[in-house]
Amino acid sequence: MANHSLGRPPDRMAEDVRAALDAWYRDMDGAWTAWLEAREKFRRLTAQLLRVPQADCIIPKTSAGQGLRAVLNALPGKPRVATTDGEFDSIDFILRVYRDRGRIELRMTPWRDLDPTDATLVVLSTVMFRTGEVVKHLPRLIHDAHAAGALVMLDVYHHAGVMPIDLKALGADFAIGGSYKYLRGGPGACWLYVRPGLVDSMRTIDTGWYAKKYPFLYARPEPPEFGTGGDAWLESTPPVLPCVQALAGLELTLELGVKRLREYSLAQKTMLCDLLPRASGVGADYGAFVTVRHPDAVHLAQEIEARGIKVDARGEYLRLCPDILTSEYDLERAAATVRALLAAKKSR
Repeated sequence: MANHSLGRPPDRMAEDVRAALDAWYRDMDGAWTAWLEAREKFRRLTAQLLRVPQADCIIPKTSAGQGLRAVLNALPGKPRVATTDGEFDSIDFILRVYRDRGRIELRMTPWRDLDPTDATLVVLSTVMFRTGEVVKHLPRLIHDAHAAGALVMLDVYHHAGVMPIDLKALGADFAIGGSYKYLRGGPGACWLYVRPGLVDSMRTIDTGWYAKKYPFLYARPEPPEFGTGGDAWLESTPPVLPCVQALAGLELTLELGVKRLREYSLAQKTMLCDLLPRASGVGADYGAFVTVRHPDAVHLAQEIEARGIKVDARGEYLRLCPDILTSEYDLERAAATVRALLAAKKSR
């Protein structure tokens, strides 16, 4: 019931990783051919998932935060950043540190009160990580930001693979996300999206030799010559196994179809909330998980886990997330366990 956290890997993931390691043992430097092919496939599949027309607009990263830093380090001067108090801790922490180092001006509000019209960059999750709430007014917010001259970065970590998304249609300038959760790719398989046009004209100082126009010529022209498109956003020698381990989950998600997965998830959430009346998160206004608000949610989660059911808590919110391998029995058992523990706490 914690599929909103580290997602369950497909069986094929282990085979893919084994093949990548075998290539290393067998071919030494020759393994890079297969490894870089896997990286480019990761970019193509992610672009397909996000409805992005150019695979090079997907820049592999090891974390969403790394993608945020690349964008912050591409903005001139001291940019004004508008964000919410509901962003994931890594994004929140990075922005606060940049503010304290004098690198940015930072304005932080509840997500419903976010004003995108007085900023250089707007940073916003499309699904809130604590509550699962979906930000429904994205098109208007992005339109207003652009009308005021601001750029928009979306954190879609709790959106991609859960609900259909079309980054091109939304008009987002940047997006960050990864395969750790619903896409079953494990840690390190993350990405930064930079929209077409901007990906060609904007440059970050987070760079390295893979961003060069001809990295394997080892030339050193002055001024430095960047590669084309999103390749100019690459950095130094990349980690390769995260891209390899993410392929099976991406292919599974695309084969099943995000729309179909969403319909199944909505039905599961409805059943879970019927069994657990204190839960919130049913319906299309929420992402893939449901929540139970409780002042001692962290300890409650620990008690549930002690009974063999995987859940987690963020602040006052206990989070439960079924997936396609969760049976009705699993839902009933989880709900009964939560109900019993809540009743016991109430009687104390």
